[in-house]
Amino acid sequence: MLEALKALLAGGSPAPEDATEPTSGRPAALPVAACALLLEVAHADREFTDDERRHIEDIVIRHFDLDEASARRLMAVAEEARREAVDLHQFTAVITRHYDEGQRMVVAELVWRIVHADGKLSEHESSLARKLASLLELRPGYLAEARRRALEDPTAGSPSGP
Repeated sequence: MLEALKALLAGGSPAPEDATEPTSGRPAALPVAACALLLEVAHADREFTDDERRHIEDIVIRHFDLDEASARRLMAVAEEARREAVDLHQFTAVITRHYDEGQRMVVAELVWRIVHADGKLSEHESSLARKLASLLELRPGYLAEARRRALEDPTAGSPSGP
C-alpha cells in the first residue's frame, strides 16, 4: 500500500489494490481518508493554525513514509476531499475497512494530537473527537485512552499506524 502511494505520488504506476480511486485517479483512499479526518479536526474550531498544519504534515510523513513534497500533495488532495465531503462516514468507512482496532486507536490518538496542537480545546473539537471514535468503531474507553496517550507524548508515533 505504501509503495503504491509512493509510486503514484512520484508519477509512476501504482499497484492495483486500492491504489487509486477508479474514477478520479486520486491517491489511495486510506491515506487520503486518514489525512482528511485530521484536517477536519484541525478546521473544527474554524481556525487552521500553522502548528496544526505542521503536525498533520509530520504525521503523514511519518505514518505513510512520505517525503515533504508528497505529504503536501496528499494534504492538498485530502483537503479537497474534505471540503467536498457530505459527511465523515466516507472517510471513517475506509479506515474501519482497512485498519484493525489497534490501528484505529492510533488514528484516535492522532486526532487528539491535532485537537491539542494549538493549545486550545474547543467544545466542538472535543465533540468531533467523540463522534470520530464512534464512527471508527472504537470500544468505550478507547477514546479516553487515546487522549491520555496523545497528551503524554504529543510527538510520538506508531510505525504501524496510519
